[in-house]
Amino acid sequence: MSIDTLDTPDLHLHPATTHPLLQPLNIGGLTIQNRLMVAPMAGVTDNPFRRLCKSFGAGHAVSEMIIADTALYARKKSLYRANFDGEIAPISAQIAGAEPDKLAEAARYQVDNGAQIIDINMGCPAKKVCRKLAGSALLQDEELVARLLDTAVNAVNVPVTLKTRLGFENGRENILRVAKRAEQAGIAAIAIHGRTREDMYTGNARYELIRAVKDSIGIPVIANGDIDSAEKAQQVYEMTGCDAVMIGRAAQGQPWIFRDIEHYLRTDERLDAPSVSEIKDIVLTHLQELYAFYGEYSG
Repeated sequence: MSIDTLDTPDLHLHPATTHPLLQPLNIGGLTIQNRLMVAPMAGVTDNPFRRLCKSFGAGHAVSEMIIADTALYARKKSLYRANFDGEIAPISAQIAGAEPDKLAEAARYQVDNGAQIIDINMGCPAKKVCRKLAGSALLQDEELVARLLDTAVNAVNVPVTLKTRLGFENGRENILRVAKRAEQAGIAAIAIHGRTREDMYTGNARYELIRAVKDSIGIPVIANGDIDSAEKAQQVYEMTGCDAVMIGRAAQGQPWIFRDIEHYLRTDERLDAPSVSEIKDIVLTHLQELYAFYGEYSG
């Protein structure tokens, strides 16, 4: 059995007219099947996990973050992160870095590797990333943010998207300026985690600022943060007016959350939790996919 043969409902049989989040989304001329997305998470959203989430109805998934440093490209971990074999298009590769030239080179590398969308990480709060002034640390320097966005967009002929946070520190939220500058640079869509870097993952996501961004720019806005159920996906959509929702931590351990959301938005009813036997099949299938992807020992 493979991920593609898991017993999941055919999510394409139902006309996507009942809810905006179930309609296709255009990003830079590419069509995303629906507006339920998997957030990139380092060490989690590898190729087998992205395909697993898509088998449960996720319309889009972004790769793990790859650091924009040519010295790292040939490392085994980076080669796995840049492996898109068997994925449902369009393929999106996330890159992170603080030097415009290196970021542009990484973007070109990933396009040559098969990426159809390049996603720039300006949201990662991890200390080892921020110490290199990458990820969410970039939000402290809006001039550098502008140079990075301009350079990346001009480096490739595919859509470039941005994943970011509300700002670096509480009280200094600059997401409105960053989002407007991103649109000016030609960014095709922006995903916003409703916290600052200072918040890390504590407290509650602030959807009112995502709503303010949505009201101020014309490119698609993707809401991220604390979406852990079908009802919460609906609430976040209503609160932000977002064009799509992005789910990260809640999909880890329950990739069927996308199926649950799709069913709820289509029928206004909750699906029963998967049975123990279904979970067993999912786990064993995913394990076989990990073996096939990484080899038996690493898998």
